[in-house]
Order: sequence, then structure tokens, then C-alpha cells
Amino acid sequence: MWNFLKRVTQTQWIIVAVVLGIAVGWLYPETAQQLAPASHIFLRLIKSLVVPLIFSTLVIGIAGHGDDMKQVGRLALRSIIYFEIATTLALAIGLVAVNVAKPGVGINLAAADTSKIANLSRTPMTFGQILEHAVPQSFAEAWVNNEVLQIVVFSIIFAVALARVKGKPKETVLSWCEGISEVMFKYVAIVMAFAPIGIGAAIAVTVGASGPKVLLNLIKLVATLYVALIAFVFLVLLPIALIMKVPLQRFLRAVKEPWLIAFTTASSEAALPRAMQAMEAIGVPRRIVAFVMPTGYSFNLDGTNIYMTLATLFIAQALGFDLTFGQQITILLVAMLTSKGASGITGAGFITLAATLAVVDPRLVPGMAIVLGIDKFMSECRALTNLCGNGVACVVVSWWEGELDKDKLHANLNKQVDPSDMETAITTG
Repeated sequence: MWNFLKRVTQTQWIIVAVVLGIAVGWLYPETAQQLAPASHIFLRLIKSLVVPLIFSTLVIGIAGHGDDMKQVGRLALRSIIYFEIATTLALAIGLVAVNVAKPGVGINLAAADTSKIANLSRTPMTFGQILEHAVPQSFAEAWVNNEVLQIVVFSIIFAVALARVKGKPKETVLSWCEGISEVMFKYVAIVMAFAPIGIGAAIAVTVGASGPKVLLNLIKLVATLYVALIAFVFLVLLPIALIMKVPLQRFLRAVKEPWLIAFTTASSEAALPRAMQAMEAIGVPRRIVAFVMPTGYSFNLDGTNIYMTLATLFIAQALGFDLTFGQQITILLVAMLTSKGASGITGAGFITLAATLAVVDPRLVPGMAIVLGIDKFMSECRALTNLCGNGVACVVVSWWEGELDKDKLHANLNKQVDPSDMETAITTG
């Protein structure tokens, strides 16, 4: 029996927990409400890891490439320009999709407080107030109050300053941040071990309060995400590839193996080494791949950006928040910043979602638990979109730099891009 339980994966435990949560909430709605503390504990654990993880990954992502930025000059600027354009379009598509589908309308989450919602609608923050609030007067205060936007701004400035430092002081601080990042990734794994209990409890509480009809809304959310991701691929990535005259068959064959890794692990970072080899094998120079691909996993996660916009507005709809267009644009701008702390690891999506919700309005955070119950069904497609987006980014920046090897790119389409070819490209590059 024990050996059987050890073979059950966490994903399978989460699915079991969701099914049990639905059953308890449906059959015993009053009892289900007693499970709320388990859900709240899980959410508190998630919020506890957001600040150190975002700080460490942002500093490593920016300062860790400081020397490269000075050497390649235009490469860094052009990469950032492309990343910002792509992520903005991704967030905009998510915004349009959730407003058209309205998957959260009709849910009555128990966390909603109508008096506070009414007060929120009367006192929207102006753009000037948002800008002022984004700048921390104390890093410690921002950390204690979980002011994620202030942490992001501080981390970016800190990283830029660190990139200008030379020698051992820079290496020491970077090593410390790398250590913090590694520890926090392990911390995420520990928190996720509690996920089946927290998610099952959240599902039970929600179904008990809103009835089984909430399941239809969750299915609608998943469907909306898939439609939005497909729309992004066909409306943004495909036209870019066609403009660059990228042979689609060659590109798809090159990324086939990284896609499979990303899909099976639900982690775009797991596919990073093979994706870098694949991009070099089809003609992107090594120096561009080495900069654009790893940096993209912090600054260009298109699938995660779409998910964040959808999930944030879904929760707002479920809680009864009647957000104006201006407030939704604010969410888009906030998500552009908080997503920069995202990593390609499994579970990074809900970490950045927690960061975005905390900045937009802390009262949205409790609604996140219901989304986590179906997160597994959305993580694989996010990882695939992230990988595809960064692959296209490598080709675009390489073309922009005038260094794309068109002979390799348009090589015999019947020739498979296999691991041995990629290893040769890496060692001889």
C-alpha cells in the first residue's frame, strides 16, 4: 500500500483532491465551510515566498547579464524592445478574451465583501498615485507589507546598480542571490506538497457556497485560456515568423523535442537547454541564443502573461468587482512588471499571479485558491506558448542584428534536427 501511495504523483493527488472537494462541497455544503482554514494556510504560504523569489530572480536576470549587455550593446536593447512588445500584446489578448467570455460572472465566492467592493469602486487610484506608490521608501517596509510592485521597482534599480559593480563584490552579491533563488525554489516544492490539501479545501468551500454551477465557470476559464493562447500564436507569433520568412516546418521540427519536454513537465525552464541547442542548430548565433533565451524566461513569458490577465479578471468577476476600463489597464501595467519576476519553473504562474493580485487589491488574493484547483489543466499550454515565444524571439533578434544564418535556417527540410547535430553546433559554434 505504501509503495502504491509513493508512486502517485502530485498532479494525481491534486486531481483526487479536486474531486473530493467537489463532492464534499456539493453533498455537505455546511461542513465544507469548516475547511476554509486549510485553504487560507496554503494561500499564506504562497504569499510568504513571493518577495524573496521575485527579488532574487530579477537581480540574477538583470545583473547576471551585466557584462554581456555592455559587450553586445544593441542586443540587450533590441531584446528588451521585442520582449515588451510581445508581452504587451499577450496581456492585451488576455484582456480582450476575458472581457468577451466573462468566465467569472455568476460565481459568488465566499471571500467577497460587498461593502468593501462598493468602497473600492468609489475610490479608484489615479495614475499618479500608482506611480508614487510603486516607489518604495523602505525595502523592509515593502517586504513586510508584501508590496510586490515596490519590490519589483527596487529589485530592478538594485540589479542595474549591481551590474555596474566590478570584481568580487558583484560576484559575492550575485552568489548570495543565486543561493536565495535556489532555496526559494525548494521552498516552492515544500509549499506545493501542501497543495492538494489547500486546493481541495478551496474547491470544497467554493462549491459549498456557490453550488455545482461554479464548475461550469471553471471549465469556461480553461477554454478561454486555450482560445487566447491559440489567438496569440496565430495573430502575433505566426505573422512575425512569416515576416521573418522563417520556414515553419523547419522551425517546428527544431522545437519538437523541447516542446515535448515542456508539455510533459509543465515547465518551460526544463526545456531550456534543448531549446537553446535547437535555436543554434537552425542558424541563430550562440551569443544571441545565450542571451535572448535565458533572459526571455524572466522577461518574455507570453503564455504566463495571458494566464495572469485572465486569472486576475476572472477572480475579480467572481468576487463581484465591477472594474472600469482604466482599472483593467492598470492591471495590465501591473502584470507587465510583476511578470518580470516569473521563472520557467513549474508553479511560477501562481507565484506571479499572487504578486499581481496583491498589487491590484489584496482582497483578490483569497480567490486565487479556486483558480489553483484547475491550474494543472492550464500549465502545459502556458509552457508551450512560453517556449514558442522565446524561440521566435531568438530568430527575430538574430535577424535584427543581421546575424541570422539563412543557410542553416533554410537547410534541407527533410533533414531532422537531432540531438547529435545540436551538440555539434554547441561544441563547434
